[in-house]
Amino acid sequence: MSKDAKDAGWNLDNSYARLPNSFYSSQNPTPVRSPKLVILNSSLAEMLGFNAESLKDAHAVDVFAGNTIPEGALPLAQAYAGHQFGHFNMLGDGRAILLGEQITPKGDRVDIQLKGSGRTPYSRGGDGRAALGPMLREYIISEAMHTLGIPTTRSLAVVTTGEAVIREDDLPGAILTRVASSHIRVGTFQYVATWGSEEDIKALADYTIKRHYPEIEGKDSQYLLLLREVIKRQAALIAKWQLVGFIHGVMNTDNMAISGETIDYGPCAFMDTYDPETVFSSIDRQGRYAYGNQPYIGGWNLARFAEALLPLLHDEQEKAVEIAQDAISEFSGHFRQHWLTGMRAKLGLLNEEEQDDALIQELLTVMQKNKADFTNTFRSLTLGKHKELDFYGTDEFSSWYKEWQERLDRQQKSKEVSLELMRKNNPAVIPRNHKVEEALEAAVHDDYSVMERLLKVLSNPYVDSSEQVEYCTLPDPSGRPYRTFCGT
Repeated sequence: MSKDAKDAGWNLDNSYARLPNSFYSSQNPTPVRSPKLVILNSSLAEMLGFNAESLKDAHAVDVFAGNTIPEGALPLAQAYAGHQFGHFNMLGDGRAILLGEQITPKGDRVDIQLKGSGRTPYSRGGDGRAALGPMLREYIISEAMHTLGIPTTRSLAVVTTGEAVIREDDLPGAILTRVASSHIRVGTFQYVATWGSEEDIKALADYTIKRHYPEIEGKDSQYLLLLREVIKRQAALIAKWQLVGFIHGVMNTDNMAISGETIDYGPCAFMDTYDPETVFSSIDRQGRYAYGNQPYIGGWNLARFAEALLPLLHDEQEKAVEIAQDAISEFSGHFRQHWLTGMRAKLGLLNEEEQDDALIQELLTVMQKNKADFTNTFRSLTLGKHKELDFYGTDEFSSWYKEWQERLDRQQKSKEVSLELMRKNNPAVIPRNHKVEEALEAAVHDDYSVMERLLKVLSNPYVDSSEQVEYCTLPDPSGRPYRTFCGT
């Protein structure tokens, strides 16, 4: 190991590379012309066991760019499949390379992946590259999700490549270094179930259990337990999305991580005006992945995961299907419980009453009717600024507010306890779409100060401060709906 690499703190293992060869293709990143570090996540670096200062030197930048392979890495591109907008396709890491798994000082194992690092056998005609804007978008959104307390992959660094990426226009190229508990997806299991053997499915399931669900390893019916645990984690994750107005935008089965982390930030965005039919993705013309559909799509995706596990659930196909269906039927109950618990917290409800769901739905109906901002409405209720809401004084809101106050009065603990709960569950700031776009536009023109200020504000989303005010303000009205793109 070179002195530079040792000083940086690389501590790589390659357990995924010890799985059957058909699961991946060994592949080095494609070198780039003149890499430049534009952002480094120093706090994440330290947590992973890296020396943050050493990651800023030329050797580290070459690693982030794929020009240098760190000691201990066995670079590979993972194979997977997936239902994309309901249609099954053979996929794989078409522009990403897994360097290996960093073993952290606490003994955790996390993937270190380069996204935008060149062609692989799974590129399907693509150039394997990524543009600066989408890579910075993933950096901003994934870090915002982390500070909001939502399980997510994270971003360690972004480097520019010194090369243009040709899309509709020539765009500056970039590579993101992504950190994940793993990159095992529902689509990974679909790939193995379709093109592998039963032994291959078992190998992948055993590996997943050992890596993500060690508490069930060796137990009776451990593969059924795996299915149920993944269902539980996804139900909790999607509920957290709904509670902050996050719209993933492309919930294909290859974009659902078995670990329960949010993965693959393409056409994602946060909802301003509350409307369950909100869609931002330019390619989601039918609204399949709209905000209100996310729980249903989550269940649909998990059913595809269950199908891949059928050979491990029972020797008899019919019985295996029955077992899988019983497990999948649990998803809606898990989701509903997580969502209801979260909504109670957003309204300061410390106990459970049968009428809570009706109370919550009534507020959401008022918000939708009045085109209210999702985040600001709940924050205004938290801060006692409900009189500043545009729909304050309407009969519907007055009636709801009276019911809510009576509900709070029935609790044994003080309203201050309720307000503290609300402060912890209603963010003051989210990555507003217009603010993200401002940051990306400035960065493309080599001004990263706008993004740095945005990231600073997003680092404490539940703490009110004067510098947050402009980041809570809604964009000027526009005759054109906001649209996001995959960035491929």
